[in-house]
Order: sequence, then structure tokens, then C-alpha cells
Amino acid sequence: MASITLEKISKNFPGVKALDDVNQKIESGKFFTLLGPSGCGKTTLLRTIAGFYKQDSGHILLSDEVIDDLPAYKRDTGMVFQSYAVFPHMTVYENVAFGLKTRKVEASEIKKRVARVLEQVHLSGYETRTPDQLSGGQQQRVGLARAMVIEPQVLLMDEPLSNLDAKLRVDMRTEIRGMQKLLGITTVYVTHDQEEALAISDKIAVMNFGVIQQVGTPWEIYKEPSNTFVASFVGDINFIEGKVTGSDSDSINVLVNDLTIKAVKPGISLETVKMAVRPEELSILTEELSGSDFTSIPGTIEKSSFVGALIRYTVNCGDNLKLIVELHKPQKEEMMASGSSVFVKIPADSILHFHPETGMRI
Repeated sequence: MASITLEKISKNFPGVKALDDVNQKIESGKFFTLLGPSGCGKTTLLRTIAGFYKQDSGHILLSDEVIDDLPAYKRDTGMVFQSYAVFPHMTVYENVAFGLKTRKVEASEIKKRVARVLEQVHLSGYETRTPDQLSGGQQQRVGLARAMVIEPQVLLMDEPLSNLDAKLRVDMRTEIRGMQKLLGITTVYVTHDQEEALAISDKIAVMNFGVIQQVGTPWEIYKEPSNTFVASFVGDINFIEGKVTGSDSDSINVLVNDLTIKAVKPGISLETVKMAVRPEELSILTEELSGSDFTSIPGTIEKSSFVGALIRYTVNCGDNLKLIVELHKPQKEEMMASGSSVFVKIPADSILHFHPETGMRI
């Protein structure tokens, strides 16, 4: 398998800077996900690696070989598309064998490799079926098998699960990750689905406006976001801006709407700070409590949503401050009605801090 090195990659379309000086090393054998909103440049970057687009500047290396001038079919990459892209007039066997035939692989070897890869994607026995006889998930498996059977150094996947229903997406992403681990193939995967990225990736690159905002493990991306964009794009989060009124060796006090919130963050010299806290870090209290390691602030439940494994509250804490609170494994007797007066408990060590103007983590 091969590593991928991206050196100062830029790509422009009329009126749009799709990629802006992208530098990244993707390790051999890793599952690397490009995550971001529509139009952020993730698919453009994937297609540039594949050779479908030519970058305006910069270099792409596959292991130690510069592949800038190699056409797509010579780059030794396999591509899985969002739209399945299976040939409707061919059987499953013919679809999967197509890339091997164009490479003039011997018939006996084609038969062996197609049989092996169809077993890996759980399509053994479907060889003679045509795409119209397959479900969407099965068609996507055919596309995956066709990319894998040529045994490329790199597997590229462009939102391959976006056309599937929710349960099938979860099943398929588990199978894709399992096959990738089994084969050890370097994989670059594009998605806008945060949960999907967190579930299957070794590393995630969060992109926006053609720029990689942060690269890290799923834990790092979720728990240690480098800026407010990453924090807000990956999962739900509450932002609270306030004035720093005091500090000691362990913590600071931040004034928010006449309320003082304690936060673990020594040494902040800013007058104002933007704090952020994940909904699952907060809890609902029915009476005000005080402590050295948390703050409880009053509010009114404005909305509640029960979604099975958790209940999600929107709590209005006044002066345009609304907090999302998630209670996991809720008990029926714990559920609070809209209009209930409550207190939101904010643990001091659960708060992240960002510069109020640049949005960068501090």
C-alpha cells in the first residue's frame, strides 16, 4: 500500500477558489476522511488525487512518486462513486471484472479475483444478476468490489453511502471499515456526515472554503477542536460569550448576563472570551446548587425532544442565551415539561475556550 503526500495543492474554478494551499500527509494503510459542508472542497481534493482534475499548483506524491502528470487510469487508485456508477447492461460478474479485462489480466486470474472480492462484499451467488435486480446497497457493493478487485494502492470513496437509507448506511459503513482493516489499503473517504466520519476514520481532515481547518483522530476532532468552525460543525455545541472578571491559578470567572460562570482555564489575558460546551456535558437540576468545580444557572425549558437513547432540552437562560442539554438513558419520571423552571449545571472542566474575534482555540 502507499502513502499520499499533498504539497501546496491549489485549484480554482471560475470565481471559486476550491482548494487553497492544501498540505497533508496521509499514512499508508490508514482510513483518512475528508469532512466538511457542501462546497468546502473535499470532493475537489479527492478528484484531484484521483486525476480527474489537475491542480493549478502543487504536487501529489503516491509514496515517493510524483503523479502530477499521470492520467487517472495510470494512478493505481480505485474509485467508488456516490451514484454507484455500475454498468446497467452488465451482470455483477461483468461489472466487477471490467477493470481487470481492460488491464488484460488472464481469464483464470480474473475469475479467481472476482470470486474473492464478491465474497468479501457478501455478493457471492449474485454473479449473474444485473443492477436492476439489486437493491441500492447491493449496487454500492458492486461499485466497491469493482474498485477493490484491481488491487489498487489507494481506494478513493466519494460519499458512497449518501443514497442509502439510515440503517443501511450504518451497516455499510461498518462493512467498509472492516474490509479496509482486513486489506490494509490506504483509503481516502469523503463525507459531510459527522457521525459517519467519527465512526470509521483513523484520521479526519475537517475542511471549509478549500482549507483544511484541522486534522486529527475522531477523539481529537470532537473533544479538542482547533477553532469554532470545527467545534460547531462536528456535533452539537453551545457557545457562550462573556467578560473575564477574575482569575486564579486554576480557573477564571466569566460574566454572562449578570451571571458568573466558572471555567478551568488559568492564564487568560483577554477581556472577553468565547466559551463552548457540549450538550452531553451539561445536566438539569431542579434546585440551585453551588460548588467549586461547577456553576448552576437558572432557566426555563423551552423545548424537549425525546429521541430514544436521549432526551434533548432547549433551555432559555435569558438575554438570548439558550443552552442545549442532552440527558442520556432518560427515565420516564425524569422527563421535564416545557415551561419548567430549572437550573443548568455547567462543569468548569467541560468548557472549551476560543478567541472571540479569530475563533481560534485558546
